[in-house]
Parts: sequence; structure tokens; C-alpha cells
Amino acid sequence: MFLELRHLKSLQAIREAGSLAAAADRLHLTQSALSHQIKSLENYFDTMLFFRKTRPLRFTPAGERLLTLADEVLPRVETLEHNLRRMGAGERGRLHVALECHSCFDWLLPTLNRYRGQWPDVELDLSMGFSFHPLPALYRGDIDAVITSDPEEDFGGVSYSPLFRYEVLLAVPHQHRLAEGGSITPQDLSDETLLTYPVCRSRLDVFSRFLTPAGVEPAQVRSAELTVMLLQLVASGRGVAALPNWALHEAMDPAQVKTLALGEEGLWSTLYVAVREEDRNKPYIDAFIEQAKATSINTLKGIQAL
Repeated sequence: MFLELRHLKSLQAIREAGSLAAAADRLHLTQSALSHQIKSLENYFDTMLFFRKTRPLRFTPAGERLLTLADEVLPRVETLEHNLRRMGAGERGRLHVALECHSCFDWLLPTLNRYRGQWPDVELDLSMGFSFHPLPALYRGDIDAVITSDPEEDFGGVSYSPLFRYEVLLAVPHQHRLAEGGSITPQDLSDETLLTYPVCRSRLDVFSRFLTPAGVEPAQVRSAELTVMLLQLVASGRGVAALPNWALHEAMDPAQVKTLALGEEGLWSTLYVAVREEDRNKPYIDAFIEQAKATSINTLKGIQAL
């Protein structure tokens, strides 16, 4: 391709200045260099670009077509350069967030709304990470952040920023045989129907950190998408559910459901924002993490700030 942006800029300068000499001054070129540049264009396309004996210079039809192209292309290039500089400075970019947490909407949507007002030039999107493994997608660049409680430290190139700590509690109906105690053991669930979100067992703390290490399997496992639905099933005696304490505070009716600790010390977990290591210090990424921390602390009950 022979045509370059500098050719288009030169033609615009000639139109605006009215002569080669004045255009050369604007472009910080010698008149000889500018004349040579225009002559090379005319030789390549085998056509004149303007009538040299008119004052101001008048463009030929071929020159007018190149000027039309310059007027279309150069502003778009300038805008793109400006946006790329802002992206390089961390002021503009894309933030595609994937959730591995069914109960995060109560605080994540307000987080995104506040963030959008502060960073209007960041392209925001949200997807659910339950039907795919989001960390490889994060590494590939398909998404830009993952809300997860299941960090994989051996997955290279990913940085985890802790948001807050929370306790996983067991919800049981008041008439349940376990309701009189304050905590349970893994063996207490061996005869129970355990209600969970539809997530792989390895990504559920009640399995990975409570039941599986003790070699205990519930009698049955059923799942539901919504916290409210899980608690309705609990209240009606269809099973027991292990849920984050903040989700229980928001959705639970204390008159129907009671909560118990998983183990004497309780089962505590940490929620993280995972991003690519090279993106961690970008201002718009850092601002999202800080906004997520602030919103969750101000919104959720029972969590511990980090």
C-alpha cells in the first residue's frame, strides 16, 4: 500500500494554507520536501492532484477524492490514538466481569452502577461463570475480572485481590433435629438432603472444606439457582442449605429458618477479585476493586473487611 497518513495530512494542510509554501511551514517541512512528496503521489497514481497555477491552489477531482478520504480517516485515527493513550494510562478500557458467586448480585450491581458513573469510558459487561471455567477465559483475555471464592494459586498470570471474609452457615427449619445446637459436624449431614447452588462440588466450600475432607456424603443433593428458592425449600422441610452469611441475612425469615455453624470454629471463606497480573495496576481496574470493597462492606451484614 503506497498511500500513507502523512500524505493525507499534507493534502489537508495544502487545502487549509492555500499554497505549498504555507503548507510546508505548517507541516514543519521544506517546500522542496513537500513538493517531492506530492509529486511522488502524482507519479504513483499517474494523475495530477491540484492545479498549480491557481491561487489558492485548486484540487483536481483525484485530489478532492483524497481530501474526502483524509477528512474521513484522520479524525478517526486521532480519536483512536487519544483513546489508546487513555487506555495506556489506565483511564479507558474494557471491564468484562464474570461471577462464580450466585449470591453476589445484592452488592455487585450497586458496585457496577457507582463505578459506571465514575468511569464512563470503561466498557462494562457482566456474565455468569457457572457454565464455564472463568480463569482460563481470564487468562486468554475473553474476560477481565472474576469474582470468586476459589482461587487457584497455581494458575499463572492471575492476581487475586481479597474483598472480604464471610462465614458459610447451615440453614435448617426450626423443627429440624439439628436446630437445638449451635454448630454441626460433617457426620450430621450424612442423612440429610443438602440444597446447594448448581455449582461443581469442588467449588462449594461445604464440600471442598467440610464434607469431603471428612469422607462424608449427604444422603441427597439438590440444587436451585436462587437463594430465596433454597430457603423456601429449607423452610418447607425439603432439606438443609449451606449458604454465605450475607445471603442469609438478606433473604432469610428468622421465624422459619435457623442458622448453624459448620464445625466448632465455623467455616470462613474469602471472596476475591481475580484479574490478569499485567492489568492489576491499571487505574480503572484498581478503582473497580476498591469500589467493590467499599460497596460490599457498606451493604452486607456479617462479613469481615480485609
